[in-house]
Amino acid sequence: MHLLTGDLGFGVLKPYWEQLPAQFTNVGIAEQNMTGIAAGMALSGKVVFTYSIGNFSTLRCLEQIRNDCAYHDADVKIVCVGGGFVYGALGMSHHATEDLAIMRALPSVTVLAPADLMEAEAATWAMYKQPGTCYLRLGRGGERRIHDKLTDFRIGKAIKIKEGKSVAIFSTGAIVDEVLESVTLLKDKNIDPAVFTFPTVKPIDEDMIRNCSKEYERIVTVEEHNIIGGFGSAISEVLAEIPTCEKAIQIRIGLNDTYSCIVGSQKYLRNEYGMSAARIATRIVDCY
Repeated sequence: MHLLTGDLGFGVLKPYWEQLPAQFTNVGIAEQNMTGIAAGMALSGKVVFTYSIGNFSTLRCLEQIRNDCAYHDADVKIVCVGGGFVYGALGMSHHATEDLAIMRALPSVTVLAPADLMEAEAATWAMYKQPGTCYLRLGRGGERRIHDKLTDFRIGKAIKIKEGKSVAIFSTGAIVDEVLESVTLLKDKNIDPAVFTFPTVKPIDEDMIRNCSKEYERIVTVEEHNIIGGFGSAISEVLAEIPTCEKAIQIRIGLNDTYSCIVGSQKYLRNEYGMSAARIATRIVDCY
């Protein structure tokens, strides 16, 4: 295994390069070159991880990911730190709010967005073993831990966090902390949702979606991402092929097809764009 970075992440990566200096390369602020180098190394037999923040590891080098990595099923594992509004104060150039849609549109690319550190660790090992090009979308680190342990993590499988009635909330990535807080708020309204995390956005867990469509009246999808083409759209694609009589109503919560024109903390922007716990709870109450 080899790790490439685009001249950042040194506080996180220092233990790695100190222990494995021959398996680490800082390519500088040159993400397109980083991806091309990763593709070449992968096609010579290595498993290669690339690491950068926000959109830089994906959108900045999309052509290299598409043509050099995905097309050749190269074992390149692309890691983005700072999914969604993590770098909110730096403006839209640092907001990763279209990455899930774009990466899942690339044929044969596996797309992962773990909810907490346990899912992140399990997803990293699973991605390492998964043939071909993969994308791992991380938050900022230090997110709320929602699992004590994960014994059966599998790519393509959702995880049930909480039992519930009538409504199921599906989320992907670190926005699950807002989801779980919204569940607490909904208790006062006598609404008791089930909660599922989807650490894999592609391939999506079709069996879980179909089963939930039969069991619950409503499915609410929550993502720190544009609602166009992302996680909610992946759920919609499955629901669209279920007979109407067996289909739950879907409510999509996310960024409503816009760029953020304001700056602020991640928490502030989540609330401004309808993804905070209070805004999620209100949206669910309003659908009854």
